[in-house]
Amino acid sequence: MTDDRLLTGKRRKEDQDQSLRPQLLSQVIGQERVVENLKILVSAAKARKEPLDHILFYGPPGIGKTTLSTVMGKEMGVNVRPTAGPAIERAGDLAAILTHLREGDILFIDEIHRLGKAVGEILYPAMEDFVLDIVVGKGPAAKNVRLNLPRFTVIGATTRLALLSSALRSRFGAIYRLDFYSLEAMNLIVKRAAEMLRIPTDEGGASEIASRARGTPRIALRLLKRVRDFAQVRGDGTITRPIADEALDLLNVDHLGLDDIDRRVLISIIEKGGGPIGLETIAAAISEESDTIMDVCEPYLIQLGFLDRTPRGRTVTRKAYDHLKIPYNGRDDQTSTEQNPLF
Repeated sequence: MTDDRLLTGKRRKEDQDQSLRPQLLSQVIGQERVVENLKILVSAAKARKEPLDHILFYGPPGIGKTTLSTVMGKEMGVNVRPTAGPAIERAGDLAAILTHLREGDILFIDEIHRLGKAVGEILYPAMEDFVLDIVVGKGPAAKNVRLNLPRFTVIGATTRLALLSSALRSRFGAIYRLDFYSLEAMNLIVKRAAEMLRIPTDEGGASEIASRARGTPRIALRLLKRVRDFAQVRGDGTITRPIADEALDLLNVDHLGLDDIDRRVLISIIEKGGGPIGLETIAAAISEESDTIMDVCEPYLIQLGFLDRTPRGRTVTRKAYDHLKIPYNGRDDQTSTEQNPLF
């Protein structure tokens, strides 16, 4: 289901255009605080002629974790060996990857929170002491062999920082959170992509796409391509504000960047009194995966102030009622202090 959703931050096949990604830190738009820290990290490592310290990026999908990892490789002039947590099923898989690394190489592990426990036990000493402990043989004849590894850098990316073990998290010397992008940054990203793709776009058209992209560059680039198609078929090929507005309305993306799944999440909670309601109940009510709701829908709805997470479950705020044009039920958001008598 997630792959078919236009506004998902998760990577789809159509998002593989590497030419649209920045190649150097100076070309990165937004995330100013993180970029400034990374520039210092790179300059210091180059001055000492050492590999980068291990880096962990976390935040919602589609906001540049993979891109920044590639940029770090370009800045250091080293190879980036990409892999993903689910792809490393056995300790032997990781051992094979580690033994093929060269001095200074970057091992990029996407979805690092999905690494298995046995794989993690191999990765810990590799990151800390640059050694690989393997067992040769079986039974009483088995013996432990320690191999020295070249100094390398692990860059991890995750949308679920809480699922990383404290042991793995402590191995990273630099941990950065990537946030949703500001509207100004999104405008610049859309304009840059339109220029690189040679799509005629005026100020109003770029602004309309940027405002509906949920602060996520990956979604902005996806919307730009869909609006380009609309402009070619229904217009003269130029993306203007009216063209972008009509195209995005046809795609069921409203002016705040909410789509049908977002609205169904909010309405399902409203239909049950506005909450609190559990995540699994919401997922069952709208026939969607709970991970999709938690990773893709909730972060943006919470940022807009439409949704609150409480110990008892999710609740919808009055702002969501107003946006959906549903009469507010007058429920007091504060939990009542009155209790039923015991007898």
